[in-house]
Amino acid sequence: MARPRMYTLEEMKEKWDEYKDACDNNTRKMAKFFQGEYYTSEIPAPITYTVKGFAVYLGMTEQSYYTTYAEDKEFSELVNMIREEVELDARRKFEMGVIPTQLSGLWMGRYGYTTKTETDIKGGVPVVISGENDLED
Repeated sequence: MARPRMYTLEEMKEKWDEYKDACDNNTRKMAKFFQGEYYTSEIPAPITYTVKGFAVYLGMTEQSYYTTYAEDKEFSELVNMIREEVELDARRKFEMGVIPTQLSGLWMGRYGYTTKTETDIKGGVPVVISGENDLED
């Protein structure tokens, strides 16, 4: 049996947009020491969207979020859209260099991506690579 919902479908969509906006517009303080004085400023520091982060933003655990909303037919399309937007946000941030590529295996492994390369080629015609001298004969 599903848990009682805290939000309507429209409220959940609004909360998702608020969460994305908060992540995209996150800032952090930067302190610099110059000529004997400290100067601080706010610099952009976007945060990657996550389902866990969204659940906390809603005031619940990730498990509770899935139990309450993912299992409800009315919310299932929105839950899937959120999941896809989370994945696309992580990919976008890797491709733009916001997230270091060294972390790609850690982040993208959650979405079925892998850092392994396919080395076992099956079927087709064998390819022989020869030097230039072999072609002149």
